[in-house]
Amino acid sequence: MKQVLQSLKNGKTFVEDVPVPLVSYGKLLIKSKFTLISAGTERMLVNFGRANYFNKARQQPEKVTQVINKAMTDGFISTFEAVSNKLDQPLPLGYCNVGIVSDVGKESGDYSVGDRVVSNGPHAEYVSVAKNLCAKVPDNVSDEEAVFTVIGSIALQGIRLAKPTLGESFAVIGLGLIGLITIQLLKSNGCRVIGIDYDNDKLRLAKKFGAEIVDLSKNQDLIAASSKFTKDIGIDGVIVTASSKSSDPINNAAKISRKRGRVILVGVTGVNISREEFYEKEIKFQVSASYGPGRYDQNYEEKGHDYPIGFVRWTEQRNFEAILEMLSSGLLDVKSLISEKFSINDAIKAYDLIASQKKSLGILIDFQSSNNASDTIFNKKEKDNVIKNNQMDSTANVGFLGSGNYAMGALIPAFKSTSAKLINVASKSGVSGSIALKKFNFIKTTTNASKLVNDSNINTVVITTRHGSHASNVIDSLKAEKHVFVEKPLCLSINELNEIEEIYSKRKNKNQKLLVGFNRRFAPKIIKIKNLLEATSKPKSFIMTVNAGELPNDHWHFDPQVGGGRIKAEVCHFIDLLRFLVGFKITSWSRSTLVSDCNDSVSISLDFEDGSIGTIHYFSNGSKTYQKERLEIFSEGKILQLNNFRSLIGFGWPGFKKMKSWKIDKGQKECVRQFVNSIENNLSCPIPAEEIFEVTRITIHIAEALKTKF
Repeated sequence: MKQVLQSLKNGKTFVEDVPVPLVSYGKLLIKSKFTLISAGTERMLVNFGRANYFNKARQQPEKVTQVINKAMTDGFISTFEAVSNKLDQPLPLGYCNVGIVSDVGKESGDYSVGDRVVSNGPHAEYVSVAKNLCAKVPDNVSDEEAVFTVIGSIALQGIRLAKPTLGESFAVIGLGLIGLITIQLLKSNGCRVIGIDYDNDKLRLAKKFGAEIVDLSKNQDLIAASSKFTKDIGIDGVIVTASSKSSDPINNAAKISRKRGRVILVGVTGVNISREEFYEKEIKFQVSASYGPGRYDQNYEEKGHDYPIGFVRWTEQRNFEAILEMLSSGLLDVKSLISEKFSINDAIKAYDLIASQKKSLGILIDFQSSNNASDTIFNKKEKDNVIKNNQMDSTANVGFLGSGNYAMGALIPAFKSTSAKLINVASKSGVSGSIALKKFNFIKTTTNASKLVNDSNINTVVITTRHGSHASNVIDSLKAEKHVFVEKPLCLSINELNEIEEIYSKRKNKNQKLLVGFNRRFAPKIIKIKNLLEATSKPKSFIMTVNAGELPNDHWHFDPQVGGGRIKAEVCHFIDLLRFLVGFKITSWSRSTLVSDCNDSVSISLDFEDGSIGTIHYFSNGSKTYQKERLEIFSEGKILQLNNFRSLIGFGWPGFKKMKSWKIDKGQKECVRQFVNSIENNLSCPIPAEEIFEVTRITIHIAEALKTKF
């Protein structure tokens, strides 16, 4: 299918062939009829992408700080690679969609195949959207009208925050699509409205919709006009829908407001507020968050948990429905806002238009003439869309489940650098998989994980999906008699681990490999440490300090079913690392937890069979300017100190003082190389399965341990 994407690196907007997304739990698969370009938001993204690195940095100073901090701890080369990889990921554009439901997932609410619905789906022939971000379209509302629903709900949410009452005076600053819809909705609320802009055409439309106008291009006095409009009382409420880097719209809003008036920011402007005006009038200022309550709440948007209507009257979905009702009743005119229509094949022309200085309002993309949908896209070099035999002669024929940042930045390049053949890559939305296909020359891409796992041309499955799906993907791949490389963790529960162990122990082919991506044990400096420690015989002491950094409380890592928490997801790395360096089983452990919102700062003590001890300090409450990982080892009067995998220093070691590198190497490439080599040469797996199961079991027990208070 065709989808509109934009490169953040060079700002290029392009139409890409990507696989059709699979419908999943709680979601609808929608065949698009029209989408609407939100000129303000999307112009901002296009302009950001087209800016050079210096101007990108000026627009996002907080990101610059993050990059500087990373460069100080990780080095310039590693930081540059990370930033480049991030900018290489294209951005799907669009969030105003109308189409026909072609498939429904389980628990997808009161929707059926054939329903006409609006959603916040992107500019794509098919979109997969959660049920709470969709709404059914009344029969008397056309597709061209319905496609304005989502952007209309943005205007409606700003009005709800302003709480207008019958007869109040309101000003709307910025008369783009949202501003002109805001005017109509305020008029329907019984308010008197004044519209403010520089554009004559938009002002004429505002006047058509019943508003008084102030033409700033003619230097009309905004304060005098507002004073006259309100008979010297001042505006009751101002809704700012402008898109501007300047803070003038906000400060002008304060100037024309009455005492204790309301200013609501719906658009994107500077917010360098003049305190004096807001202070003296005690003006209420609030920023409106998109479509309404539920926005950015994963429980509402992704998991489909609705808010009780008795407690939250207007959610995102209910706002959608309210706009559709306004369209159905004829109280909202959006036909006047349509200025251009383009077919999906000509979508680039639409973006050239919004990037130019030409005037435009509602730009629609028409998908009705396009019929290019497929769940799998093959490499364009394959004219007959069939895998050639000479491409399948390698032993390690690899399929990737997942193509996120880590897969694209580390694992796929690591496999590509070996003799393995990259056959297929599966991604949830289809976008990143399509990019991976081109960038790394996979033969094909899909959104159907099951097809990939059961593909007879693939004998090795690499799993880089979110943690909650690891166990099921590992089990399916083992049952399909594939070699399995799974990015940590192996699984999230003891029951899952027991099932994996049982399936692995009963596998028909004893040469079938199972490896978890515990890459740190393959890092050059860790191998050097291992070699040095082999010359010692007495028990050793290990202190591993991880300055993990804070994650927001709603990050998917903390979802028990999706991420499993940071101990299962990340601390397993360091438990495995100490297990490898000691070379003996872990006999006991204990855990102390710093009480916090997410309880993700812990100290873990490990005892080993040979008498060695290890402590892992995994802290999220440190400074980002400090190095992320530090390992100290005390042994027989000697000390080794590993600093962020960039330098290894020896104290008291005969013949060894220092090992340093410009670039961080945590062993990803060597881990993959040895895995592929073990397949191709029928060698033992680089990490014994028994150690993987041991580390995973201990990690899960540590994560699930309850702290007893006396």
